[in-house]
Amino acid sequence: MGEGRGSTLVHILVVALSLVAFGFAIAAERRRSTGTIVKDEKNFTYCVYNSDVATGYGVGSFLFLLSSESLLMGVTKCMCFGRPLAPGSNRAWSIIYFVSSWATFLVAEACAIAGAAKNAYHTKYRGVIYAQNFSCEALRKGVFIAGAVFVVATMILNVYYYMYFTKATSQAARGTKRTNSTVGMTDYP
Repeated sequence: MGEGRGSTLVHILVVALSLVAFGFAIAAERRRSTGTIVKDEKNFTYCVYNSDVATGYGVGSFLFLLSSESLLMGVTKCMCFGRPLAPGSNRAWSIIYFVSSWATFLVAEACAIAGAAKNAYHTKYRGVIYAQNFSCEALRKGVFIAGAVFVVATMILNVYYYMYFTKATSQAARGTKRTNSTVGMTDYP
């Protein structure tokens, strides 16, 4: 491990888990449920939806991104409970990336779980409609894509957060360069 670079394994795992979450989000968008209008023998009209695969992909994206974030926060002890960070630009950047990554993480998770829940709702529940002109509701395009974009943003911010965090902790472990005062504080003999 290089000085202040952090563990390569942590970098690889965070990126790999995030990329799998991204792949699941893209797959969920491509496999969103769509409905078709069907009339039965009693002349009732209702919507029949295709497979519910997108719900599983959305939940998979949610879980893999959660695993990535949990791994990083466990390793860094959520920046609050570990070694102190040395004052300076590395600490400032690690705080900025920490807050930014949490914001994008929450948006990505919200998109993934909301898209999965809405997709599941449309596929699991169908009602008889007595109206003449209606359309089958479906999950709006782009919900999972927005989640995928925020997954990539979270991944990038997490990598930078970990990089600056390890620089700040290694700098604190070496000791910061502080100047000594010129006033002596010794006892009188």
